Amino acid sequence: MEGKTVVLTGANTGIGKQTTLELAKRGARVVMACRDVARGEAARAEISAMAEGRGELEVRELDLSSLDSVRAFAAKVNADLPRIDVLINNAGVFPQKASKTVDGFEAQFGVNFLGPFLLTNLLLDKLRASAPSRIIHLTSMMHTQGTLDFESFRGDKPYKASAAYNQSKLANLVFSNELARRLEGTGVTSNAVHPGAISTDITREMPWIARKIVGLIFKNVAHGAKAPLMLATDPALTDTSGRYWKEMTEKSPSDEAQDSAVGKRLWDESARLCGLV
Repeated sequence: MEGKTVVLTGANTGIGKQTTLELAKRGARVVMACRDVARGEAARAEISAMAEGRGELEVRELDLSSLDSVRAFAAKVNADLPRIDVLINNAGVFPQKASKTVDGFEAQFGVNFLGPFLLTNLLLDKLRASAPSRIIHLTSMMHTQGTLDFESFRGDKPYKASAAYNQSKLANLVFSNELARRLEGTGVTSNAVHPGAISTDITREMPWIARKIVGLIFKNVAHGAKAPLMLATDPALTDTSGRYWKEMTEKSPSDEAQDSAVGKRLWDESARLCGLV
C-alpha cells in the first residue's frame, strides 16, 4: 500500500482503528475521518507507535450526522489530496433510543447510510481520477432482516433500534450494488462486507448485561479488520465490483439488496435528501 491514500471513517476506534493500523503497517497514507478530533489524535499516536512509524496518518474532522460537516470534509480532502485510492465507509452507530441527526433524519439512517452516501458522491471525481480505486462499505449480515421503508427516513415512525439498524445496513448494500452498476467501466469498484460479529463501541448504549454478553461471545477487532483489509489491498480484487462478503467468504445478499429498481429509487431519494439534485 506504499504510495496509496486511504480515506477511512470512524478510524479512531473498533474495526476502523484496527484497519488503520494494518494499513499503516503496509505503508499507506490514511486519512482518519473522526467525529472527535481529540480522540482521533490519541488513536493516531497509538497506531503510529504500534506501526513503528510506518505509513502516514492524518486526522480530519468528520461528523456523519451533519451533511454540512460531510460537505466541508469532502471539499478539503478534494482540495488537499492528490489522489484517493481507497474509501472505506466504516463508521456507524446503534442508538437504543430514537434520535435524529442535525438535518432531521432518523439517526441510524442518517449516520450509517445517508452521510456515507453523500461523502462517497462528493469524492467520486477524485476516486475516478485515481483509478484503479476502491470503495468499501461495511454492512451487516442483519441486512437480510431489514427492508427499506421510505416513509421512515425522517424518524417519524415508532422506533425500534434493531429494525432501524437492519434498514441502515440494507441501505449500505443497496447503495454499494447500485454504485457498482453506475461505476462500471470507470476503474472504480464498489463492494460491501459484513466484518463478523465484532465487539466494538457501537454497543455502548446497550444495557450493561447485553454489552457483557457481546464482549464474551463476539469476536475481537483484529478479526473484524481482516475482511475490510482484504477488500482494500488484495490485488486479485482490483476489478471485482458489486459483490458482498460475509467475513472472508463471498456470499449472495438478500433479494432486495440486489434489486436494481430498489437501488435506483434509493439513489434518487438519497440524492434529493442530500441536495445533490
